[in-house]
Amino acid sequence: MKIVCAYSGGLDTSCMIPWLTERYDAEIITYTGDLGQGEDLPAIRQKALNTGASVAVVDDLQKRFVDEFVVPALKAGALYEGKYPLHTALGRPLLAQRLVEVALDHGADAIAHGCTGKGNDQVRFEVAAQCLAPHLKVIAPLREWDLTTRELEIDYALERNIPIPITKAKPYSIDRNIWGCAIECGEMEDLWQEPPADAWMMTSDPAEAPKGSIEMVIGFDKGVPVSIDGETLDTVHLIARLNQIAGAYGVGRIDMVENRVVGLKSREVYEGPAAVVLHMAHVELERIVLDRPTFQYKRKLALDFATLIYDGLWFGPLRHAMQAFIESTQQHLTGDVRVRISAGLAQITGRRSPFSLYDDGLATYSDGDTFDRTAAVGFLKLYGLSYQTWGRVQRTR
Repeated sequence: MKIVCAYSGGLDTSCMIPWLTERYDAEIITYTGDLGQGEDLPAIRQKALNTGASVAVVDDLQKRFVDEFVVPALKAGALYEGKYPLHTALGRPLLAQRLVEVALDHGADAIAHGCTGKGNDQVRFEVAAQCLAPHLKVIAPLREWDLTTRELEIDYALERNIPIPITKAKPYSIDRNIWGCAIECGEMEDLWQEPPADAWMMTSDPAEAPKGSIEMVIGFDKGVPVSIDGETLDTVHLIARLNQIAGAYGVGRIDMVENRVVGLKSREVYEGPAAVVLHMAHVELERIVLDRPTFQYKRKLALDFATLIYDGLWFGPLRHAMQAFIESTQQHLTGDVRVRISAGLAQITGRRSPFSLYDDGLATYSDGDTFDRTAAVGFLKLYGLSYQTWGRVQRTR
């Protein structure tokens, strides 16, 4: 049997290679995708080979991840339950897609992932695989093995001399990519406990941020961020720069209790400096470019689009249909947004667009006012007519 295993080099996947080899008497091929997690990918590849993999495939997926997954989600305004920028949820369908492609390239019988039985990622990997290669068997060791706690996994790894990146004293589960970072487990399972200072990866403590503030102008072209302060950047480098700048000021920390796909509530701690700033800037540009019905409907759609991503349905037909509408709303979303960043805070201070629907003459209360006040009389008579009728009827009862 030949199995292609999603491999990060973390605790779960480090234990999976020997476990799969022993349990299924299988040849193990590992797959690792670089989504900008900032890790030593050559070392992870070598670790997979040292641990027993026959082949270890490593890809740089940062551009594909940003262009094909992050940017569409940004255009949609997709924030799960109004807060989470979906960095992990957006990375999973791409990793699942490449996992399937590698399995097909190597003639594998199955793919394996290191997702837990009560997590969201098992849904994202497996539904994606069912869409893309329904004939492949999917193996989920964490739903089968007897290593039911992280402490047991650590012991299992230590017995086999497998180096692992965590200890019993610091048992955080960290998933990071260029769009953000998710931190779980340990003290953070107590809802009343503040996340420990050593859990944060991408942001400084706002209390220790540089004094004062900085301003930057973010330029958009058809909904895509393309520049900072007039300097054109490809999207990968633009996100990386914003992560560095905003992260230094402690911007982008998110602490929330969310509703998982499987039905339970979970305390999640996230970081996304660039994601927080870009979502804020993007929706501000939409406020001046989109007409009222389109803007308001798109805000509703954003919640559904975010839930679809969160629920692992990226490759389903609904996402394609929704994205077609979203793309149509972005055709004139070109312009600049000025953002002021200070300790733990990002604030919009200016916005402009050649397609802005903001009319100075209509909006002003000073000289140059072009609004026809006399039209308000007829408008209000018709607008309130049904309520006037209702009020009259109520008084007669």
